[in-house]
Amino acid sequence: MLVNGEWKDNWQPVQAKDDEGRFIRQTSSFRNWITPDGAPGPTGAGGFKAETGRYHLYVAYICPWASRALMARELKGLQDVIGVTVVNPRLTDQGWQFGGYPGADEDALNGARYMHELYTRADPEISGRATVPVLWDKQTGTIVNNESADILRMLNSAFLGIVNQGPDLYPEDLAADIDALNAYLYTDLNNGVYQAGFASSQEAYEEAYGKVFAALDELESRLADGRTYLFGDRMTETDVRLFVTLVRFDAAYHGLFKCNRNTLKAMPHLHAYLQRILALEGILNTVNLDHIKAGYYSIKALNPTGIVPAGPSEI
Repeated sequence: MLVNGEWKDNWQPVQAKDDEGRFIRQTSSFRNWITPDGAPGPTGAGGFKAETGRYHLYVAYICPWASRALMARELKGLQDVIGVTVVNPRLTDQGWQFGGYPGADEDALNGARYMHELYTRADPEISGRATVPVLWDKQTGTIVNNESADILRMLNSAFLGIVNQGPDLYPEDLAADIDALNAYLYTDLNNGVYQAGFASSQEAYEEAYGKVFAALDELESRLADGRTYLFGDRMTETDVRLFVTLVRFDAAYHGLFKCNRNTLKAMPHLHAYLQRILALEGILNTVNLDHIKAGYYSIKALNPTGIVPAGPSEI
């Protein structure tokens, strides 16, 4: 991790834990917002006006949080507005690295070798982990935001004056319901799988495991009435948040994270829902099963041999 702008320790998957061995996720460091006119957003400073070609996303196909941003970019038609660089899926002792793997990019924009170099360019004294996604401003040479929830929401609305297409992922009439379901999904499923996988006590693991499958059972029941998306016939950001976890479940969380009561394919309504979203235009571009497996199974603390399973070969 970074300590006062210098890389000090080899990368470790567990950022922090409580006294009971529960995995605790780091809080994001950069919370500025792109807005239509450059005015300040809900957090951070202003000065980041929505413009074509000004901003760039750094992502990893392995990472569900980064995939939220990739999905929003595709759904909102922003491919020609915001560029993308994909990092190497295999985690190194210095965290995310550029290039060196099929489908991974060199950092043509800034010439960095590791993601943490971009963090110290944005803040020479920063301490913490260098995570993805990163939304970079080419004009000022800094990180706008590295919180996926913020990025997902700003990509939904900030660029409507430039490209106005795709679903409104955060409609006003559903905002309260979206916020409530988002919070539940994050605690019990999106982050719950990580709390199971990175638990450092049996009790913490079993607690997280129970929450994960209780959430999956509830979602399976919710979709049993034939609805297309979580809130009926409208796709929202909550569907994006759920999809990125589901698409990794059988390939990584079922085995490596010990969330193995059953596979997602054994839950017919959730699996059909996954396939519906995967079939939407552009979404397949955000999913790389090879990167997902190579990345998760490169975590030495969980898989010291580095062997990547041969299956599953399809989602």
